Amino acid sequence: MQTLLDQFSEKIRLAGTRRRPLRIRGSGSKDFYGGIQQGEVLDTTRYAGIVEYAPEELVITARAGTLLHEIEAVLAERGQMLPFEPPHFGPRATLGGCVAAGLSGPRRASSGAVRDFVLGVRMMDGQGEALQFGGQVMKNVAGYDVSRLMAGSLGTLGLLLEVSLKVLPRPQTEATLQFEMNELQALEKMNRWAGLPLPISASCYHDHVLTIRLSGSQSAIQATHAKLGGQLLVADAEFWRSIREQTSRFFLDGTPLWRVSLPSTATLQLPGKQLIEWGGALRWVLTEEEGGKVRALAEQARGQATLFRSTGKPKFIFHPLPQPLLQLHQRMKRAFDPQGVFNPGRMYPDF
Repeated sequence: MQTLLDQFSEKIRLAGTRRRPLRIRGSGSKDFYGGIQQGEVLDTTRYAGIVEYAPEELVITARAGTLLHEIEAVLAERGQMLPFEPPHFGPRATLGGCVAAGLSGPRRASSGAVRDFVLGVRMMDGQGEALQFGGQVMKNVAGYDVSRLMAGSLGTLGLLLEVSLKVLPRPQTEATLQFEMNELQALEKMNRWAGLPLPISASCYHDHVLTIRLSGSQSAIQATHAKLGGQLLVADAEFWRSIREQTSRFFLDGTPLWRVSLPSTATLQLPGKQLIEWGGALRWVLTEEEGGKVRALAEQARGQATLFRSTGKPKFIFHPLPQPLLQLHQRMKRAFDPQGVFNPGRMYPDF
């Protein structure tokens, strides 16, 4: 009897022979992200389930089609969590889509990004061969860390089968403080506080209000509140969920949404509305400004811009790469997917 992995392999080999693209897809919760999607769907949702969970080792391994909320529920039972606080963008979001999109939530600035917690992966390349990289402990990650290349690759390098992730204990308690101030004051506060031993796990500035989340022991949070002041936000869990899942009023505007990465102290002179996260390093911008100008202004501020959500799909969704870096990406694509069948055009027009 043919196994599911055999079916995946056969489909990939056939697509390579016929030079027909495959569209790797889980629940489709991240379909809006990236370039125009092409080809026959390769559905990963059937390949699901937690393979191994070692709470004492802070490691979980699961198949790509496993629902994110199922993983988070299992971790919560043991007082643990995915440290990068991944956005779901839908009730059926999968682990494979989470890693392939490489998106992190409000906790990213204090805990790290998705790729920082990827210990190992099993994947299938463009020739239908199953490969394994990394392991389940950091000491097994030697040489080229191929497993972390999969984080944020949007399925262009291969089909994720299993992922091993490092997890962390959940904070003992959390509280959220809010302060009224202007943008320059907020940037100064966020950067100054980041240099102090304070239990800040998330920050957000929008509409003249700076919001910070504190995570840790009750005594540490009380001491920080006494030191910084601010007004306690009662419904704080829902607030941070609305930022992570982009359900707050700001994100429901309908205007093209840009994700701009900048030095945390930079100011961005761009028409439109802004919401600032990650201590100033991430700017969400709603603007009708032409893409070339958005990217030019981002570069002037020593950053880069990605068109995150839009009704249309221009040629470049992600910030164009310098030629040497583009060539490196192209060589990796050819090495893993020589026939170019996996998600062509999802990241850049050339691959």
